[in-house]
Amino acid sequence: MNKYEELLQNAADNNVRVYDSFDLNGNDNVIEKIDGLYIDGHIALDKGLKTTAEKACVLAEELGHHYTSYGNMIDMNNLYNRKQERQARLQGYNRMIGLCGIVSAFKAGCQNRFEVAEHLHVTEEYLQEAIDCYTGKYGEYATLDNYIIYFIPYLGVMEMI
Repeated sequence: MNKYEELLQNAADNNVRVYDSFDLNGNDNVIEKIDGLYIDGHIALDKGLKTTAEKACVLAEELGHHYTSYGNMIDMNNLYNRKQERQARLQGYNRMIGLCGIVSAFKAGCQNRFEVAEHLHVTEEYLQEAIDCYTGKYGEYATLDNYIIYFIPYLGVMEMI
């Protein structure tokens, strides 16, 4: 079972319906592309998402909204809405990547962001967004067990002896 299938199962187990071929953008003239939308126990994924990695990344965030958000969050000028959006994204990043996932990629011999993204079954863009989020949360590095995970100047892991 791949990550996307695992997330679909998690959604079903929590009575969340997922529609994975919804037309969220209508036409090519949209100002801001929407990949996913959560409303009251229903998640719509845009039909333009091609790979299971893309779908999994969007579904993880939308499930994050299911677990952390409530109300209409469309107005991103509202500070409270931005905080809810950040919480949902952080939950998605932790579910798909997390500090443990970065260490796992290091242990698997991944040498660059592309290899880390492939190992974790996420897109490179999603991995970068997660790294940026983790940098905001932890600073230049974080520690996990016997490992130091560096976010700046580039993603790297060192084992402490």
